[in-house]
Amino acid sequence: MFQMKAVGLHRYLPIADKESLLDVLLEKPTVQGRDLLVQVKAISVNPVDVKVRAPKNRTEASPRVLGWDAAGVVEAVGPDCTLFKPGDEVYYAGSITRPGGNSEFHLVDERIVGHKPKTLDYAEAAALPLTTITAWEGLFDRLGISQRPEHNAGQTILIIGAAGGVGSIATQIAKGVGLTVIGTASRPESVAWVKEHGADYTISHYEPFLPQLKELGFAGVDYIFCLNQMQQHWKQMLEIIVPQGKICSIVETDEQLDLMPLKNKSATFVWEFMFTRAMYETPDMIEQHRLLDAVAAKLDAGELRTTMTERLTPINAANLRKAHELVESGRTIGKIVLEHF
Repeated sequence: MFQMKAVGLHRYLPIADKESLLDVLLEKPTVQGRDLLVQVKAISVNPVDVKVRAPKNRTEASPRVLGWDAAGVVEAVGPDCTLFKPGDEVYYAGSITRPGGNSEFHLVDERIVGHKPKTLDYAEAAALPLTTITAWEGLFDRLGISQRPEHNAGQTILIIGAAGGVGSIATQIAKGVGLTVIGTASRPESVAWVKEHGADYTISHYEPFLPQLKELGFAGVDYIFCLNQMQQHWKQMLEIIVPQGKICSIVETDEQLDLMPLKNKSATFVWEFMFTRAMYETPDMIEQHRLLDAVAAKLDAGELRTTMTERLTPINAANLRKAHELVESGRTIGKIVLEHF
C-alpha cells in the first residue's frame, strides 16, 4: 500500500484547537473512469473550507480531507479519459461531494479540470480555480452577461465584496467584457486593490448604496453580484437594481428573501454555486474544463492576473490552520496559497 501525506480532520473544532486540522498519512488513491490522479503542488483556501470545518457535533472515523483549489501534475489517467495525459500541468477546484485536494495526490474528474496557465507557477495558479469558476458562471451563465464588450457598452455592475477571492477575479473579468465596474470596499488597502484589478469606482459597504451611487452619477445598476453579507445588503440591492436588471448571489442566508419588490421591475434573482455541475454531474459539466482553459489563455495573454496575495510553505496542518484563521477573520484581500508538501 502506497501512502501519501495529507491534512485532515476527525472532529469539527475551532481553528485555535491544534486538532482542528491534523497531519495524516492516507492510502494513495487509484484512477478509474474519467478520473485524473494529480500530484498536488499547491493549494489555496476559500470560505467554503472554513464553513465545512466549522464546529459541529460530528466525528469522522477516517480523516476528512478538505480543500477545493489545487494545481499540480497529472500522474495517471482513468481508462475513459480523453482530455489529459500523464505529465500535463493542471489546475482545478474539484467537487464538494468528494475528498478535497489537501493531499499529495488527488482524484478529480477531468471534466472540471483545466490546463494550468503556462505563465503562472503552481501557487499562482492554485489561487484561481474555485473563485474563477464562481465568477465566470455568475457573470455569464447566471446573470447572462455577454462576453462581447460591444454588447455591454453603458452597462453597470455592482460587485459587493470586490476585494475578496471571487471579487478580485470577477472585477477583472467584468471589466474585460466592457462593463462599468463598481466594487464595494471599505479599507484604504482594499479600495486600492479593487481599483488595481479594474474597478472604475468603489463605494463603501458600510454606508447606504444609493446616495453613493448618485454621487457617482448612477441612479441604479444593471447587474449586482453579491459576494458578501447578503442579508445585510438585500434591501439595498432591491432599491438600486434597475428595471429588468439582474441580481446574482453566492451567499447563503438564514432569512426568507422578500422577492416581491422585484416584480414590478421585472428583475431577476439567481443563485450561483460552482459545485452544482460536479455535484449533479450535469450534462454540461465539461463547461468548467472549457472555462478554466479559456481563463488560462487570458492569463497567459496578460488580460487577467492571479489573485494570490500570500504564499505559505509547506503544505501542513500548522500552515493550513493559519490560513483558515486568516480567512475566518473576513478581512483577507485576494487569496492565501500553500505550496510544497
